[in-house]
Amino acid sequence: MINFFLSIVALFIAYLVGSISSAIIISRLKGLEDPRNVGSGNPGATNVLRSGDKMAAILTLLGDIFKGFLPVVVIQLAGGTPVLVALVGLAAFLGHLYPVYYKFKGGKGVATAGGVLLAISPLSVFFLVCIWFVVAFLTQYSSLAALVAAAAAPLILMLVKPVLAYVTLAGIIAGFLIWRHRENINRLLNGKESKIDLNNSGK
Repeated sequence: MINFFLSIVALFIAYLVGSISSAIIISRLKGLEDPRNVGSGNPGATNVLRSGDKMAAILTLLGDIFKGFLPVVVIQLAGGTPVLVALVGLAAFLGHLYPVYYKFKGGKGVATAGGVLLAISPLSVFFLVCIWFVVAFLTQYSSLAALVAAAAAPLILMLVKPVLAYVTLAGIIAGFLIWRHRENINRLLNGKESKIDLNNSGK
Protein backbone atom coordinates (compact mmCIF):
# COMPACT_ATOMS: atom_id res chain seq x y z
CA MET A 1 0.00 0.00 0.00
CA ILE A 2 1.38 3.43 -0.91
CA ASN A 3 1.22 6.08 1.80
CA PHE A 4 0.07 9.66 1.31
CA PHE A 5 3.57 11.13 0.98
CA LEU A 6 4.61 8.65 -1.69
CA SER A 7 1.35 9.26 -3.51
CA ILE A 8 2.12 13.00 -3.72
CA VAL A 9 5.65 12.23 -4.92
CA ALA A 10 4.26 9.89 -7.58
CA LEU A 11 1.86 12.57 -8.82
CA PHE A 12 4.66 15.16 -8.96
CA ILE A 13 7.01 12.84 -10.86
CA ALA A 14 4.25 11.84 -13.28
CA TYR A 15 3.60 15.52 -14.02
CA LEU A 16 7.31 16.17 -14.64
CA VAL A 17 7.55 13.17 -16.96
CA GLY A 18 4.46 14.31 -18.82
CA SER A 19 5.96 17.78 -19.21
CA ILE A 20 8.77 16.46 -21.41
CA SER A 21 8.06 17.48 -25.01
CA SER A 22 8.94 14.69 -27.42
CA ALA A 23 8.13 16.92 -30.41
CA ILE A 24 10.51 19.70 -29.41
CA ILE A 25 13.35 17.39 -28.37
CA ILE A 26 13.15 15.14 -31.44
CA SER A 27 12.80 18.10 -33.82
CA ARG A 28 15.99 19.60 -32.36
CA LEU A 29 17.86 16.30 -32.60
CA LYS A 30 16.73 15.85 -36.20
CA GLY A 31 17.58 19.43 -37.16
CA LEU A 32 13.96 20.33 -37.88
CA GLU A 33 12.28 23.62 -37.11
CA ASP A 34 10.65 24.01 -33.71
CA PRO A 35 7.11 22.57 -34.15
CA ARG A 36 5.74 25.48 -32.16
CA ASN A 37 6.78 27.81 -34.99
CA VAL A 38 5.35 25.89 -37.96
CA GLY A 39 2.04 24.49 -39.13
CA SER A 40 -0.55 24.54 -36.38
CA GLY A 41 2.05 25.47 -33.78
CA ASN A 42 1.16 22.39 -31.75
CA PRO A 43 4.12 20.42 -30.33
CA GLY A 44 2.74 17.04 -31.30
CA ALA A 45 3.29 14.20 -33.76
CA THR A 46 0.79 15.45 -36.37
CA ASN A 47 2.49 18.82 -36.64
CA VAL A 48 5.93 17.18 -36.80
CA LEU A 49 4.56 15.00 -39.62
CA ARG A 50 3.79 18.18 -41.56
CA SER A 51 7.56 18.85 -41.65
CA GLY A 52 7.77 15.90 -44.06
CA ASP A 53 9.92 13.79 -41.75
CA LYS A 54 7.83 10.70 -41.07
CA MET A 55 10.42 9.11 -38.75
CA ALA A 56 10.50 12.22 -36.56
CA ALA A 57 6.72 12.09 -36.33
CA ILE A 58 6.78 8.39 -35.39
CA LEU A 59 9.40 9.00 -32.70
CA THR A 60 7.37 11.91 -31.36
CA LEU A 61 4.26 9.76 -31.24
CA LEU A 62 6.06 6.95 -29.42
CA GLY A 63 7.67 9.37 -26.98
CA ASP A 64 4.35 10.99 -26.12
CA ILE A 65 2.69 7.60 -25.66
CA PHE A 66 5.53 6.34 -23.48
CA LYS A 67 5.50 9.28 -21.10
CA GLY A 68 1.83 8.64 -20.40
CA PHE A 69 2.27 4.88 -20.20
CA LEU A 70 5.34 4.68 -17.94
CA PRO A 71 4.11 6.51 -14.80
CA VAL A 72 0.85 4.55 -14.81
CA VAL A 73 2.59 1.19 -15.17
CA VAL A 74 5.05 2.04 -12.39
CA ILE A 75 2.30 3.05 -9.93
CA GLN A 76 0.32 -0.08 -10.83
CA LEU A 77 3.34 -2.29 -10.13
CA ALA A 78 3.85 -0.43 -6.85
CA GLY A 79 0.36 -1.44 -5.76
CA GLY A 80 -1.49 1.82 -6.29
CA THR A 81 -5.26 1.83 -5.96
CA PRO A 82 -7.38 2.54 -9.05
CA VAL A 83 -7.95 6.07 -7.78
CA LEU A 84 -4.21 6.72 -7.41
CA VAL A 85 -3.49 5.10 -10.77
CA ALA A 86 -6.09 7.37 -12.38
CA LEU A 87 -4.65 10.46 -10.66
CA VAL A 88 -1.11 9.59 -11.76
CA GLY A 89 -2.35 9.15 -15.32
CA LEU A 90 -4.12 12.49 -15.14
CA ALA A 91 -0.96 14.16 -13.81
CA ALA A 92 1.11 12.84 -16.72
CA PHE A 93 -1.57 13.95 -19.18
CA LEU A 94 -1.78 17.44 -17.66
CA GLY A 95 2.01 17.65 -17.80
CA HIS A 96 1.81 17.33 -21.57
CA LEU A 97 -0.91 19.97 -21.80
CA TYR A 98 0.68 22.39 -19.34
CA PRO A 99 4.44 21.56 -19.20
CA VAL A 100 6.46 23.29 -16.52
CA TYR A 101 9.53 23.26 -18.81
CA TYR A 102 7.82 25.27 -21.55
CA LYS A 103 5.93 27.99 -19.67
CA PHE A 104 2.88 25.70 -19.35
CA LYS A 105 2.24 25.78 -23.10
CA GLY A 106 2.04 22.22 -24.37
CA GLY A 107 0.36 19.99 -26.89
CA LYS A 108 -3.17 18.70 -27.18
CA GLY A 109 -2.52 15.42 -25.44
CA VAL A 110 -3.96 12.76 -27.74
CA ALA A 111 -0.91 10.46 -27.76
CA THR A 112 -0.16 10.94 -24.06
CA ALA A 113 -3.78 10.20 -23.22
CA GLY A 114 -3.45 7.08 -25.34
CA GLY A 115 -0.40 6.02 -23.35
CA VAL A 116 -2.23 6.51 -20.06
CA LEU A 117 -5.22 4.49 -21.20
CA LEU A 118 -2.98 1.85 -22.78
CA ALA A 119 -1.48 1.11 -19.37
CA ILE A 120 -4.96 0.86 -17.85
CA SER A 121 -6.80 -1.03 -20.57
CA PRO A 122 -4.96 -2.11 -23.75
CA LEU A 123 -8.16 -3.50 -25.28
CA SER A 124 -9.91 -0.15 -24.87
CA VAL A 125 -7.05 1.59 -26.66
CA PHE A 126 -7.22 -0.97 -29.47
CA PHE A 127 -10.83 0.03 -30.11
CA LEU A 128 -10.02 3.74 -29.82
CA VAL A 129 -7.12 3.44 -32.27
CA CYS A 130 -9.43 1.64 -34.71
CA ILE A 131 -11.90 4.51 -34.40
CA TRP A 132 -9.11 7.06 -34.97
CA PHE A 133 -7.82 5.31 -38.09
CA VAL A 134 -11.26 4.86 -39.61
CA VAL A 135 -12.18 8.52 -39.14
CA ALA A 136 -8.73 9.76 -40.22
CA PHE A 137 -8.72 7.53 -43.32
CA LEU A 138 -12.22 8.57 -44.36
CA THR A 139 -11.84 12.30 -43.68
CA GLN A 140 -8.06 12.94 -43.68
CA TYR A 141 -8.60 15.11 -40.59
CA SER A 142 -6.40 14.07 -37.67
CA SER A 143 -8.19 16.50 -35.36
CA LEU A 144 -11.64 15.12 -36.19
CA ALA A 145 -10.39 11.56 -35.64
CA ALA A 146 -8.99 12.59 -32.25
CA LEU A 147 -12.26 14.27 -31.26
CA VAL A 148 -14.36 11.24 -32.19
CA ALA A 149 -12.01 8.87 -30.35
CA ALA A 150 -11.95 11.17 -27.30
CA ALA A 151 -15.73 11.31 -27.16
CA ALA A 152 -15.89 7.52 -27.42
CA ALA A 153 -13.27 6.88 -24.71
CA PRO A 154 -15.53 6.98 -21.61
CA LEU A 155 -18.06 4.67 -23.25
CA ILE A 156 -15.37 2.23 -24.36
CA LEU A 157 -13.86 2.14 -20.86
CA MET A 158 -17.32 1.67 -19.38
CA LEU A 159 -17.85 -1.39 -21.56
CA VAL A 160 -14.36 -2.90 -21.44
CA LYS A 161 -13.11 -2.02 -17.95
CA PRO A 162 -15.99 -0.65 -15.85
CA VAL A 163 -13.96 0.71 -12.94
CA LEU A 164 -15.36 4.06 -11.76
CA ALA A 165 -11.95 5.71 -11.35
CA TYR A 166 -10.90 4.75 -14.88
CA VAL A 167 -14.18 5.68 -16.53
CA THR A 168 -14.06 9.03 -14.73
CA LEU A 169 -10.47 9.55 -15.87
CA ALA A 170 -11.47 8.83 -19.47
CA GLY A 171 -14.28 11.36 -19.17
CA ILE A 172 -11.98 14.05 -17.77
CA ILE A 173 -9.38 13.39 -20.45
CA ALA A 174 -12.07 13.54 -23.14
CA GLY A 175 -13.22 16.92 -21.81
CA PHE A 176 -9.69 18.32 -21.92
CA LEU A 177 -9.06 16.93 -25.40
CA ILE A 178 -12.21 18.48 -26.79
CA TRP A 179 -11.37 21.81 -25.12
CA ARG A 180 -7.81 21.75 -26.46
CA HIS A 181 -9.18 21.11 -29.96
CA ARG A 182 -11.62 24.03 -29.85
CA GLU A 183 -9.71 25.94 -32.55
CA ASN A 184 -9.66 22.82 -34.71
CA ILE A 185 -13.41 22.51 -34.23
CA ASN A 186 -13.89 26.07 -35.47
CA ARG A 187 -11.67 25.40 -38.49
CA LEU A 188 -13.53 22.16 -39.22
CA LEU A 189 -16.85 23.99 -39.14
CA ASN A 190 -15.46 26.67 -41.46
CA GLY A 191 -13.80 24.20 -43.83
CA LYS A 192 -10.32 25.56 -43.07
CA GLU A 193 -8.77 22.68 -41.13
CA SER A 194 -5.53 21.23 -42.52
CA LYS A 195 -5.68 17.66 -43.77
CA ILE A 196 -3.09 14.93 -43.40
CA ASP A 197 -1.98 12.45 -46.05
CA LEU A 198 -1.72 9.02 -44.48
CA ASN A 199 -0.50 7.49 -47.70
CA ASN A 200 2.28 9.84 -48.77
CA SER A 201 3.85 12.06 -46.13
CA GLY A 202 7.41 10.85 -45.70
CA LYS A 203 10.72 11.92 -47.25
